Amino acid sequence: MYYFQIFAILGSITLFALVLDFIRRGLLKEKYSVLWLAAAIVITVLSLKKDLLDWIAWKLGIAYPPSLLFLVAFIFVLLITLHFSVVISILHEKNKVVSQELALLRLALKEAGIKMPGGKK
Repeated sequence: MYYFQIFAILGSITLFALVLDFIRRGLLKEKYSVLWLAAAIVITVLSLKKDLLDWIAWKLGIAYPPSLLFLVAFIFVLLITLHFSVVISILHEKNKVVSQELALLRLALKEAGIKMPGGKK
């Protein structure tokens, strides 16, 4: 086995275990872990099946097959970044709506002469 192959196998298995541990401890939600787990599985399979890696690299015209692993990892990181950008955009819009509704409620309470406990005067 080549050192690169051993490094890729250990790295992808470590990533897989780390994601599972984050899910177990509640630091990462299951719906956000899917791409991470898929990346770890794909990289592990490509690392273990050198013939498959060589064949896919040859079909794609990649001269050095291990660089295909970096390409796959890079594509998954781009997908994860895109996914989180969408999630952040949605949360930003929801946060804006909630802030506006809260301001309207405070105004309505102030106009009704109701004091908010712990609120601003």
